[in-house]
Amino acid sequence: MTEPALPETTGPESAEPGPVATTLSLKSRVVRGVLSLLFVGGIVMALVAFGYGRAAARASYDRLLLGAANEIAGSVTVSDGAPVADLPVAAFQLLALAPDDRITYSLRGPDGRVITGFETPLPEPVRKAGGGFFDAEFGGLAGSERARFVTVPRRFAERDFSGTILVTVGQTLRARNAMALGLTRDALIVLGLAGVLLIVLGALVVERTMRPLEGLARDLAARDPHDLTPIDTAVPAEVAGMIGAMNGFMRRLERQIASMRNLISDTAHQLRTPVAALRVQAELAAEETDPEALRATVARIARRSRSLGDLLDQMLSRALVIHRTDSARRVAVDLRDVALAVIEAQDHALIAPGREVALEIGESPVMVLADDLSLTEAAKNLLANALRHGAGAVRMGAAIEAGAAVLWVRDAGPGPDAATLARIGARFERNAASRGRSAGLGLSIARAVAEAFGGRLALEPGAGGFRAALILPAAEEVP
Repeated sequence: MTEPALPETTGPESAEPGPVATTLSLKSRVVRGVLSLLFVGGIVMALVAFGYGRAAARASYDRLLLGAANEIAGSVTVSDGAPVADLPVAAFQLLALAPDDRITYSLRGPDGRVITGFETPLPEPVRKAGGGFFDAEFGGLAGSERARFVTVPRRFAERDFSGTILVTVGQTLRARNAMALGLTRDALIVLGLAGVLLIVLGALVVERTMRPLEGLARDLAARDPHDLTPIDTAVPAEVAGMIGAMNGFMRRLERQIASMRNLISDTAHQLRTPVAALRVQAELAAEETDPEALRATVARIARRSRSLGDLLDQMLSRALVIHRTDSARRVAVDLRDVALAVIEAQDHALIAPGREVALEIGESPVMVLADDLSLTEAAKNLLANALRHGAGAVRMGAAIEAGAAVLWVRDAGPGPDAATLARIGARFERNAASRGRSAGLGLSIARAVAEAFGGRLALEPGAGGFRAALILPAAEEVP
C-alpha cells in the first residue's frame, strides 16, 4: 500500500511573488487607438474626398462641356432664312480631353425640331429656362450609359429669320469618375502615410513617457526589503497620484511593522521583571515548610499573576489600538457616547471597588472623526490609570474647549511630580517595577490614539486635581 503524498513544504522560494496580472501595454493601446481613429477617420475622409473629387471633376468637365457648346453655338449662322452650323474643330478638341468618353450634340430650331445632330430629349425645366446642365441617359435609351449634358441658347433677330437656336452637347461620365476616384485615392494615400507616422510617433512618445516608470521599477527592485522610506523620484504629474498612494501605503506598512516590533520589545522589556519575580516566589513556595509563610508567598504569587494579566491586557490593547488607527475607517463619533459607554461598562467596579466615579457630560454633542473602538480603549486606560494611581473621587466627561473636542478624566490627587510627569506616557515608563505594575503603558495607549487622530494627550495637574485629557480636532455634527 502506497503512502499518501505529503504536501510540499514552503521555503523561502515559495515566498517569491507570483506573476503580476497585466493588461495591454500602453504602446499597444496607443497603436490600437490610432488605428481605430485612422479607420473611422479614413472612412470619413474617403467619403469627403470622393465628394470633393466628384465636385471638382464635375466643375472641370462642365467648363469643357460648356466651352464646346459655346464654340458650336458661335458657329451657327443664318443663310437664306435658315440656320446653318459649321461645326468648329476647336469644340471637339475640347471634348477630346476626355478620350474615353463618348459625345453627342444637337441643334434645335425655334420649333423644337432637330436641325442637325442626334436627338436628345430636353428636360422640361431646361426647355423652359432656355438652357442649363442636366444628366440623362446617353442616346436617350433607358439602361444605357449615363451622361452629362449642357444646353446653350443662340438668339437671332433678322429680317429673314428670328428665334432661338438651342445647342445641346453631351458627354459620358468616365473621365469625371476617374478623376474623382484619383483624388480620393491620393487623399487616402496621404492619410495612410500620416497614420503610419502617427503610430510610430505615438509609440516613441509612450516609450519616452514610460522611462521614468521603468526607472522607478528598477529603484524599487533594488531597494532593501526593510527600506520603507517614501519614494522621491521625479515622475510625470499623471503618475504622482499613484506614487503618493504608494508612499501612504508604505507609511502605513512601516507603522504596522513598527507596531509589531514595539509589541515584541515591550513584551521582552515589560514581562522580564514580573516573570522573574513569579519564578522566584514559586521557587520559594516550593521550598517553604512553614504554612503561614507558604500562604503569604502564594498570596504574593496571586497578586503578581493578576498584575501580569493586567499588563498583558494593556500591551495587547496597545497593539490593537495602533493597528486599528491605521486600518479602521474614520467615522463621526460623539465623545459623550464614548465616556458614557466606559462608565456603563462598570470596569471601575472591578479595578477599585467602592471608589466614587462620576460622569459629567453636557447636552451639546462633542463630535470627532475617529475610530470608536480606539477611543473607547484610550478612555478605559485613562480611567484605569486614575483609579490605580490617583486619589479620591474620579470624574469623567467630554466637552468642547477652545474649539477642540476634549475627553477627560480627573481625580482628586495632586498627580505625579514634575520629573515623573515629563517621563510619563512613554512605552517603558514603569512604577513599582518590583511589583510588576505598569504606570505608563495605559497613558502610552492614550497618547498613541490621540496622535493617530491628529490630537494630543494633555496631563494637567491643578488645584482641583490631576486631569488627563484627549484633545482632538472637533468635527461638525453628522446627521
